[in-house]
Amino acid sequence: MPTEGFNFAKMKTKLFKNARLVNEGKIQECDVLVKGARIEKIASSISDADEVIDVQGSFLLPGIIDDQVHFREPGLTHKATIFNESRAAVAGGVTSYIEQPNTRPPALNTRLLEDKFAIAAQRSIANYSFNLGASNDNLEDLLRADYSTFSGIKIFMGSSTGNMLVDDLRVLERIFSEVPHLIITHCEDEATIRANTEIYKARYGDDIPAWAHPLIRSEEACYLSSSSAVELAKKHDTRLHVYHISTAKECLLFNNDLPLEKKRITAEACIHHLWFSDADYEEKGMWIKWNPAIKTADDREGIWQAVIDNRIDVIATDHAPHTKEEKRNPYTSAPSGGPLVQFALQAMKDQVDNGRMNMETLVQKMCHNPAILFRIKDRGYVREGYFADLCILDAKKPYTVKEPGIISLCKWSPFEGHTFSSSVAGTWVNGEQVWDGTQIIEGSNGRRIEFLTF
Repeated sequence: MPTEGFNFAKMKTKLFKNARLVNEGKIQECDVLVKGARIEKIASSISDADEVIDVQGSFLLPGIIDDQVHFREPGLTHKATIFNESRAAVAGGVTSYIEQPNTRPPALNTRLLEDKFAIAAQRSIANYSFNLGASNDNLEDLLRADYSTFSGIKIFMGSSTGNMLVDDLRVLERIFSEVPHLIITHCEDEATIRANTEIYKARYGDDIPAWAHPLIRSEEACYLSSSSAVELAKKHDTRLHVYHISTAKECLLFNNDLPLEKKRITAEACIHHLWFSDADYEEKGMWIKWNPAIKTADDREGIWQAVIDNRIDVIATDHAPHTKEEKRNPYTSAPSGGPLVQFALQAMKDQVDNGRMNMETLVQKMCHNPAILFRIKDRGYVREGYFADLCILDAKKPYTVKEPGIISLCKWSPFEGHTFSSSVAGTWVNGEQVWDGTQIIEGSNGRRIEFLTF
């Protein structure tokens, strides 16, 4: 934006009063002054501003950074769009997201990646970045990319949409050894999954029971793939981030002996693996069919333990909507994935109430750590000079999930009927309010996330 003649002194100020700020490992009562798009001042008491927002003792948090979403655009817009899903995100306090390349066409080169950035620039109300996809035959595209402009290289070491399964070991070796950018993996062993699928198809045909999903996409399938990715990363000193850990056994692959800034190998847990277990398939069926599969209660406990002891660094959603009609199909044609971005913060606040973690850890895993891990510039914290990406969480106002309040295009949620203990009372992106607790406030778009260089 041209700045010549622009009077920065006249930028509008907003003052958040009486906040319980959760930030950088502590909760403090303070005021936060925002000037334009950025945080101007944090102090125990601030007086003057153009607009005063009385937080009334609710929690004020940095905006959530969701490091794994599928917003389905381009090519799958009957399921979701960047327009709709970014609005669902800010209604849940998510102010920045990283979207995945398995769209149609898949984002396997920087031209297609920039097409997605162009869509987001026009339609996304939240801040955005996109991962570039790997395949068995696009290594040259990966090597030519400008790594400063996007979040990471995504490898599906398991089946996905289109030409995105990377199962050629020679290609994997070259990606891990030659691409000097963050490598991100979806880890499931395809051969194991195919063999298990054939066993259950022989028994049940296409109508395989939902409870068999974690036996088909099994612990063995996950561990074989994730251990292989970790081994490759150690061999080549690759910067590796493993998405959506679903088993306790996999958690043993990761260490907590270094601060996050110095880790070369990191991991993520997702809301559904921290909330549900295989006992829920009887009630929820295909509505909780995800890849990797939700597994046992013991696996859920192991993942929680890894979150708390810092072997797992980030909590994200893997928000992946499908239509109701698609999810009602028999097992072999019912797609995996579901919408989570709107209620992720509230779901984790319920886990705070249940004693799983405290608010400081929630903010560390959902705000600070994604910013550290992806080297996101000026976001993820409430700091003077940082962008004013903020949300207010009202811990005294319960919220029941019902279809009319679901913003995602698919209009369903695995949490439908559940009452959360808290509500997202407001969200600000780059200093502009985009959610007031009941509706989206239109008129501003998010910005392309910028990254610090490695």
